[in-house]
Amino acid sequence: MKVKRFFARTMAEALKQVSQDMGPDAVILSNRRVDGGVEIVTALDYDENMARQRLGEKADEATSGARLAELQAEQHRRLEDELQRSRERIREIREQRSQPAETMALDDLGLARAMADEPAPVASAPAGDYSRELARMREEISSLRELVRGQQPDAAPRPGLGAVQQRLAERLQEFGLGAELAATLSRRHKAGRLEDGWKQALKMLAAGVRTSRQEWLDQGGVYALVGPTGSGKTTTIGKLAARYVLRHGPDALALVTTDRYRVAAHEQLFVFGRILNVPVRVVDESHSLDDILDELSDRHLVLIDTAGLTPSDRGCQEQLAELARSRHGVRTHLVVSATSQPRIMKSVWHCYKMASLAGCVVTKVDEALTLGESLGFVMETGLPVAYYTNGQKIPEDLHHAEPAPLVRLAVERLKRLQPQRTVAEGA
Repeated sequence: MKVKRFFARTMAEALKQVSQDMGPDAVILSNRRVDGGVEIVTALDYDENMARQRLGEKADEATSGARLAELQAEQHRRLEDELQRSRERIREIREQRSQPAETMALDDLGLARAMADEPAPVASAPAGDYSRELARMREEISSLRELVRGQQPDAAPRPGLGAVQQRLAERLQEFGLGAELAATLSRRHKAGRLEDGWKQALKMLAAGVRTSRQEWLDQGGVYALVGPTGSGKTTTIGKLAARYVLRHGPDALALVTTDRYRVAAHEQLFVFGRILNVPVRVVDESHSLDDILDELSDRHLVLIDTAGLTPSDRGCQEQLAELARSRHGVRTHLVVSATSQPRIMKSVWHCYKMASLAGCVVTKVDEALTLGESLGFVMETGLPVAYYTNGQKIPEDLHHAEPAPLVRLAVERLKRLQPQRTVAEGA
């Protein structure tokens, strides 16, 4: 939601400005007479629910949609007035400095850009209290400008966060992180510009995301994929198997499924096996998991597909227990869909962690609006990310995970989702 204030001598002139600047879809929040003419406050993409979230407790005063619009306009006026006062304070300081060298320092600090509506570059401020005061005011202007632009819908202030930290927390939530993690990362940014804090937060996020150093295809071993139905376990195994066959041939690979609970549940895996010319084994009442793995002990890589059962299903617990107590050192990985809500991701993790999870695989990255939810999940749980998938192509859409490229991909996704917003190149 974009909010903007217009001034003109007459109402007709003001409405003409609104039409030219905001277009025909603009909503008038308020209009009033002021010295020298009229003032109109308008909004683009106005949403009452969004307005209530931005106003916080003050929205309780709104007994009608008209009153809510007035409160939104009043908040915008206050922010713009505060921004103007900050600009005037800087002008006063500039006027007090009469020496040419000191006037030159003002230009070096980029205050002309700060008072204009464009981002200020990072500059090395001269020493002294005067320079520090100017730098502090410039940061204040940058923060106020972000708030005036009104780009964040749920801008309820969080205790203990300054203006820049608050805006940084909001941007991290736009990125997809949860409120608590966004606030924690924002508090690390003690002082400075918003863009510096954004880059710092992305670096901390990349440092907190763990990944597997070596690919399964080269390392070998026994790997099992667990997760709910529809998360992409079987398709991911097909991608892994196809890539292994392309690199090393089919002779050292085998596929196993523990899904004996649903009719024809393992048919897709058998299709992969026939296409790739690799054996597929089914764990059932006559053949335990360890018995099958004993037969396949000469294989360099064994991939185990599992049934996506609900936690209340007894078969789910049996399946996970069988993986956990296997004497073959099965490395179990949780398959998490990037399209899932954060609470669902955490719930799935709680259900499957009894299998002694060694890491995770993030799927359906191409279908997710933002990727911060997935990055926040792996950062909070500490699960190393082995792979991520971003499409249905086998095996092209399977990628070995690395922290920096993952964060960079998440930033690019946010930029495509909200092209009208300025997103820092911080990954």
